[in-house]
Amino acid sequence: MPSLPSLGLRNRAARHSGRTAPAPAPPPAYVVDCGVYVDGVRLPGDRSHAEAIDEVRRRGAGFVWIGLHEPDEAQLNGLAETFGLHELAVEDAVHAHQRPKLERYDSTLFMVLKTVRYIANERLTATSEIVETGELMAFVGRDFVITVRHGKHASLAQVRSQLETDPEQLRLGPAAVLHGIADHVVDTYLEVTEAIQDDIDEMEAAVFAPRTKIEAEQIYLMKREVMDLRRAVMPLAKPLQRLAEGYTPMVPEEVRSYFRNVEDHLTTVSERVASFDELLTTLVDATLAKITLQQNTDMRKISAWVAIVSTPTMIAGIYGMNFENMPEVKWTFGYPATLLVMMLACLTLFKIFRRNKWL
Repeated sequence: MPSLPSLGLRNRAARHSGRTAPAPAPPPAYVVDCGVYVDGVRLPGDRSHAEAIDEVRRRGAGFVWIGLHEPDEAQLNGLAETFGLHELAVEDAVHAHQRPKLERYDSTLFMVLKTVRYIANERLTATSEIVETGELMAFVGRDFVITVRHGKHASLAQVRSQLETDPEQLRLGPAAVLHGIADHVVDTYLEVTEAIQDDIDEMEAAVFAPRTKIEAEQIYLMKREVMDLRRAVMPLAKPLQRLAEGYTPMVPEEVRSYFRNVEDHLTTVSERVASFDELLTTLVDATLAKITLQQNTDMRKISAWVAIVSTPTMIAGIYGMNFENMPEVKWTFGYPATLLVMMLACLTLFKIFRRNKWL
C-alpha cells in the first residue's frame, strides 16, 4: 500500500492532467488472493506480490499470503525470483504428482499435501471415482506463505476467512497459516472417511443379507478407491510429526502444539483407512464364498432336475428299442401304465430332493 503523501501526489497529478487516478491492475487469473497481514489483521487494498512483500519488509512486521491455482512454470518463476524459492521446489509445485512431504531449502519450508473429495455414486463401475485427489503445496518463509493448489476442489477461501476472524492466531505468523491449511486438509480426510464408512456399511449389509446379490467387482472397486485415500493419508504422518517436534525454528512452540492436534486427527484417519482395507478384504472373501455356495446350490438344483427328467427319458428310451420280446409290449394297458410309472418315479424323486433341500 503506498504511503499517504505519495498517494496524494498521484491524485494531484491526475487532477492537473485532467484524468482520474488509474485503478490498480487486477491480479492474474492464476493468483486467487494476495493479502498482507500485520499484527494479525489484513491490510485493506489490492497489491501485486512484489508490492505486498515490499510493504511487509518496509514495515518490518507481518507477512504475505499468496494463493495460486495451477500456475505454469513461467508464472511461478516470477514469484520464485521475488521470494527466493528453490528451483527444485518450484519444479515440484508446477508439475505436481508428488507424495506428501516436508522439505527445507535454506530459510524456506516446502510442504506437499494431498487433498481429497468424496464423490457419491449410484453404482460403481470401472470408471467410477469415489475419492477425487488433488495437491496442495505451501512455501513458508519468515514473512510469506505461498500456496499452490492443483485440482478443482480443496479451495482455501474458507481457511483464509476463518483465520482472518482470529487475529490472535494470525499473530503467530506464517506457521499459523501452515497449521490452518494442514488442519483443513486433515478435516476433509475425516469427512471422506465418514462417507466411505457409510458405503462400506451398506456393502457389508448387502453381502450378508439373504437372497441379495452383490458383485465382488463392486467391493474391489471400493478397495481401489480406499487405496488412493491411503496413499494420500499415510505419508503425511511423518511431516506432521516433524513439525510438531520442532523440525525448524520457523514453527514456534505455540504452533507446535496445534500440529500435535492435527497429527492426532491424522492418526484417527489412518486407523480408519487401515480398518477399511481389512474389512473390504474380508468382504471380498465373504462374497466369493457366497458366490461359491450359490453356485453349489444351483448345481444341486440342476442335478436334481436332470435326475428327475432322465427317469422318464430312460424308460421311454428302453421301450423305444423296438424289440419283439419286451414286457407288456402287447398289453392293452401298457402305455398308460408306463406313463403312470414315469409320473410316480418323478414325483418320488422330487419329494426326496425337496426333503434334502436340493430343490
